[in-house]
Amino acid sequence: MRLKTDFKKTLDSYRARHREFRIVDVPPLQYLMIDGRGDPNVSTEYADAISSLYPVAYKLKFASKQDFGKDYVVMPLEALWWASDMAAFTSARDKSQWCWTAMIMVPDWITSAMFDDAVTKAAASKKRAPGLERIRLDTLREGQCVQTLHIGSYDDEAEVLADLHDDFIPTSGLRMTGRHHEIYLSDARKVEPSKLRTILRQPVERA
Repeated sequence: MRLKTDFKKTLDSYRARHREFRIVDVPPLQYLMIDGRGDPNVSTEYADAISSLYPVAYKLKFASKQDFGKDYVVMPLEALWWASDMAAFTSARDKSQWCWTAMIMVPDWITSAMFDDAVTKAAASKKRAPGLERIRLDTLREGQCVQTLHIGSYDDEAEVLADLHDDFIPTSGLRMTGRHHEIYLSDARKVEPSKLRTILRQPVERA
């Protein structure tokens, strides 16, 4: 019996500890991606993005198993976040100013042809998701990053991010380069806010 690959367990970039900032080298990884803007708590655009990503992700998983004999665990939802003023994530905490890219990582053996076929099949479903035409398959190259595990509500991230942005990164001789990245290890629909587990990641370079 072939075992499923769980990339959360095989990739070092998916490991993080609570209350510990760690510098990691993240390899280039392939993702399903959808871009948007606005408060994720009230934005129908964000909800549509999530409901579109998962059908395609599962169709790719099944195609991988059928075509290549490679089965894997569908990865958790992730997102890149940014704003013209990054204080919108910390002191200002203005979610209406947030821009985002919702993502799900897929293995590097997934091809553009497989992706196109998965989107076509998802579009033919009776429960066609409204954001399918906005999904793309792309590679994210983050390189050197600092990350930590946050346990708790998403709204409680501000203090951790302030420590990361304003203390750890500059005192380590680093500066921020890419977009704030979150990996949602918990399903917010099933886990109470105080127990949510989220990897917070920030790409950096030497100052």
